[in-house]
Amino acid sequence: MLRRQNLDDAVMNFPFTTLMVQGTTSDAGKSTVVAALCRLLAREGVRVAPFKPQNMALNSAVTADGGEIGRAQALQAQAAGVAPHTDMNPVLLKPSSDIGAQVIIHGHVRADMHARDYHQYKTIAMQAVLASHCRLLQQYQIIIVEGAGSPAEINLRDRDIANMGFAEAVDCPVILVADIDRGGIFAHFIGTLACLSESERGRIIGFVVNRFRGDISLLELGLDWLEQQTGKPVLAVLPYLHGLMLDAEDAIQTSQAAGGKFRVVVPLFPRISNHTDFDALRAHPDVDLIFVPPHQALPPADLIILPGSKNTREDLAFLYRQGWDTAIQKHLRYAGKVIGICGGFQMLGCSVDDPHGLEGTPGASSALNLLDFYTEITKDKRLAQVSGHCLFAQATVSGYEIHMGRSAGTALERPAFNIQGAPEGALSEDGSILGTYLHGVFDDPQACHALLQWAGLHSTTKIDLAQLREQSIDRIADAAKPLLQALISPITSKPPQL
Repeated sequence: MLRRQNLDDAVMNFPFTTLMVQGTTSDAGKSTVVAALCRLLAREGVRVAPFKPQNMALNSAVTADGGEIGRAQALQAQAAGVAPHTDMNPVLLKPSSDIGAQVIIHGHVRADMHARDYHQYKTIAMQAVLASHCRLLQQYQIIIVEGAGSPAEINLRDRDIANMGFAEAVDCPVILVADIDRGGIFAHFIGTLACLSESERGRIIGFVVNRFRGDISLLELGLDWLEQQTGKPVLAVLPYLHGLMLDAEDAIQTSQAAGGKFRVVVPLFPRISNHTDFDALRAHPDVDLIFVPPHQALPPADLIILPGSKNTREDLAFLYRQGWDTAIQKHLRYAGKVIGICGGFQMLGCSVDDPHGLEGTPGASSALNLLDFYTEITKDKRLAQVSGHCLFAQATVSGYEIHMGRSAGTALERPAFNIQGAPEGALSEDGSILGTYLHGVFDDPQACHALLQWAGLHSTTKIDLAQLREQSIDRIADAAKPLLQALISPITSKPPQL
């Protein structure tokens, strides 16, 4: 427990009702620092909630109130011990091209916008951000806010709602995080401060050095220099933690040590969505999970999984250009198994039609023709947390649906699952191809075991991803205790030691 007398002291000693965590770069560790602080405060009985004003990511989660937010905020809500809510991420941008994105406000699609149009729209989006923050303040004692990217992006400072623009609007303090494993943290800290206005620099109450490994004494000279140059304290030095199982906000870890003998291959589409679907497979000791980037051939595999996509037709065309369709056909001829999830499921059919141009240029595309059904991209978006059971094994299944599009055809008469009394997905007559709209299908230990067994892996190991996430959250929270102690203690110039 922290050094305090009782719960009242715990709340009273934390000097902020809203604290913002910003980073010198993307992937500096903002998400994990927010999750760690949420878990530490929740352990003390504090009613705490995460918040990210604006998120740009293709990994999303369905909330209890039937909306859609970034997966990182859902993980942070889990760390805080509360149900994820759309107010925790009021603005979510899901890129559909290099210059356009689907704009989601309070969990639901508002419009598809060109980047330049969204820049003008941010003034309106800020109203949604402030309304959500206000509602959270009425329900929780402390709000821990995550910034986006870096506050030093000069070209994005006008009408900013994601970093200092929000901090200035709600008058909250900021801690600045840098990833020392990348190198250059002193330049990152100093350079970021140089790009801020005087009032914004004044909001930064201290620095956090993240992902440190080595002898702390060799770093102290640099930390002393940083404090002398900026007049701001280093609040904590957080260690590099190996083997964490946490939902990624967007980045995909493509390089990894080979796992088990059962090889699962996932081709990487340019607009791949919810690649966290494969976290349980990454953790499975008998599975060798391989993400195949562009311009590489699909290697021999036991199972190929076509992932979700934010732009099914564009990613389908990309698949053809890579020659992956031929590799999939060969894989099936040699008795391999194929699974398609959401957009990947739509690719398994005969065609994908987007008559309204909801994901790009209007038109229809020929799909892989592996299952007899057709898909039309529709304006309505299906958002639901669901559960049921497998029809090919004695196993439960649970997950969530996030998709635009309706599928119909004879292949759907052989469903893969029964979801809340209704058929879902498809299973080919020869049992070699399975398609489903369910994200998170491998997160359910029973469903994961059943799917891998169907694909040919005979193993008794079952992966409980929820338990692994809980253990990882506790690990990052334990490591971040010096940071919380620094925040509830008088700010000094010396960083807490590891």
